[in-house]
Amino acid sequence: MTVKLNRTAFDHAKSLARKKKVVMDDRDDWSEHAPSADDENSYLDQHGWKEYSRWYLGIDTEMGEETKGHYKFPYGDFRKVHRCGVISAESRAAQNDYDDIAKAVAELHELLDGEHA
Repeated sequence: MTVKLNRTAFDHAKSLARKKKVVMDDRDDWSEHAPSADDENSYLDQHGWKEYSRWYLGIDTEMGEETKGHYKFPYGDFRKVHRCGVISAESRAAQNDYDDIAKAVAELHELLDGEHA
């Protein structure tokens, strides 16, 4: 599996953070705040793959672009960035040695915490 940073999603997340479209929740909230499979399917039906891709910080280049398996490291609920999603992505990227994603997510985490300090 080859997973790399989705630069478009990273730029989208930073833009949302700068516009204060964030939920400053706690690390452990992601299991409750992450989009469900039904949420993902509904968003896909309404917005398509291009918009869907903007909510995932990683892409698996070995999977087809129009498959959910192509998109990794969600960070929000299709409306706002969730701090808990960013923290979750940060730790998972580091655990899996996805250095470009880990670095980007750490930057996003700092942006969120700095904007709301």
